[in-house]
Amino acid sequence: QVQLVESGGGLVQAGGSLRLACTMSGRTFTTMGWFRQAPGKEREFVAVINWNGGLSNYASSVKGRFTISRDNAKNTVYLQMSSLKPEDTAVYYCAAGRTGSVVNIRETDFGSWGQGTQVTVSS
Repeated sequence: QVQLVESGGGLVQAGGSLRLACTMSGRTFTTMGWFRQAPGKEREFVAVINWNGGLSNYASSVKGRFTISRDNAKNTVYLQMSSLKPEDTAVYYCAAGRTGSVVNIRETDFGSWGQGTQVTVSS
């Protein structure tokens, strides 16, 4: 089992940047993902990275603006978000994967979730 704690959320103006961090404990050498849930919408996939950082994948809505990375020495996964838009406003969750895949991502592929961190982008 993996325990996850997100941090780094906040309020930012459109066009700005934020970096989210997800600190892991337990079985940390696993695929990690970021998801988000906007008010009134279902949770959606944002980005995923494999256990050693060699492979990653992104939702089309964030590709080119967001970057996922990890530092296994610090047991931390990051989501660098740039050129933020109001539609990026959501609660962002990190999750630990049960498979090694970074394609065809489904929520059911992830077994442990953090509590979420709020990101609000003002126009």
